[in-house]
Amino acid sequence: MAKNFNEILETLSGLDYSGMYNSDFLHTWDRTTDELKALYETAAAIRNLRERNISSRIFDSGLAVSLFRDNSTRTRFSFSKGSNLLGLELQDLDEKKSQIAHGETVRETATMISFMADVIGIRDDMYIGAGDAYMAEVSESVQQAYADGVLDHRPTLISLQSDSDHPTQSSADMLYLIEEFGGLENLKGKKVAVTWAYSPSYGKPLSCPQSLISLLPRFGMDVTLAHPEGYDLMPEVVEKAKAYAAESGATFKQVNTMAEAFEGADIVIPKSWAPFAAMEQRTKLYAAGDDAGIAALEKELLAQNATHKDWVSTRELMATTANGQDTIFMHPLPADISGVSCENGEVMADVFEDHRIGMYKEASYKPYAIAAMMFLQKVKNPVETLRALEAAATPRWNQQ
Repeated sequence: MAKNFNEILETLSGLDYSGMYNSDFLHTWDRTTDELKALYETAAAIRNLRERNISSRIFDSGLAVSLFRDNSTRTRFSFSKGSNLLGLELQDLDEKKSQIAHGETVRETATMISFMADVIGIRDDMYIGAGDAYMAEVSESVQQAYADGVLDHRPTLISLQSDSDHPTQSSADMLYLIEEFGGLENLKGKKVAVTWAYSPSYGKPLSCPQSLISLLPRFGMDVTLAHPEGYDLMPEVVEKAKAYAAESGATFKQVNTMAEAFEGADIVIPKSWAPFAAMEQRTKLYAAGDDAGIAALEKELLAQNATHKDWVSTRELMATTANGQDTIFMHPLPADISGVSCENGEVMADVFEDHRIGMYKEASYKPYAIAAMMFLQKVKNPVETLRALEAAATPRWNQQ
């Protein structure tokens, strides 16, 4: 049963999350467990207010700036909705229409877009090492501009997906699981299969599975990571997963069959990704402008993927899980659906349809996750501010 508003605030009052104030949110592993718990409680509070038609706006005016260096549907609109929930207007930076094309430096761009901006959201997930480095440079540039007196305040950053982590997605996933299992404490001991799945395309980021394996064990979930040989994730993130599992008393193991991961699982999350070594190579080829090398690598990876078409979610596999066809099936979307979006893909059409509503609900939590990140970055006393919002009871939507 979901907590009521006062119960949410009571839980929030018992957590130490002061480090979130005026701080960037770039990786979940940068944050303490209390800070992550505070994020989930704040998201629940904001959602509670909206469901009761109470405005959660803390800004009378203000600006959120987004920069997407890769395509996006769910995260782009979730950032827009999360900004709007708090009263911020959105401005999207299109690099092709900016002076970046004329050689403007990262420091200059970061400073120019920061005038009167309160939050900056960035997605940069295509090249190994590049996304995290870019976000770090933007953060340092904004901090320096503030220290130099160029900016009257420092906008905070939120990663909307980098090459290593996807914190808004994994936070939305956690919110969905908390709701489905009736509380964060009920996730402890749940068995989760985070598994590779076949895709007819290549070059998909590693950040989604990496975000999951480094977050779920922190709350006592037993994670099994499954992928064909050669489809490894970043070694340093795998080590984080092992360390978090040991710290919480959970388990983390790696296997090379989808069937082993699915067996007895309470939650299954199949998703394609490119091998870490190949993504490293791809990044170097793009940096060198080696078009022939990129084309050869793409051909090689597509051929390699094609040898693993049996890595697909079927009803037969689902039958081996803890609750059969009723086991929670998750995906960050869009999925490669066999016979629908492609000939062969990550999931059979009947399995996708069985779990479509659940996956859509999973996606619906992302605006609240992002709004909560912003709220904790911008509000010094979140509990008092949330109480004041409820007391004011300003209608979000005026109707007779």
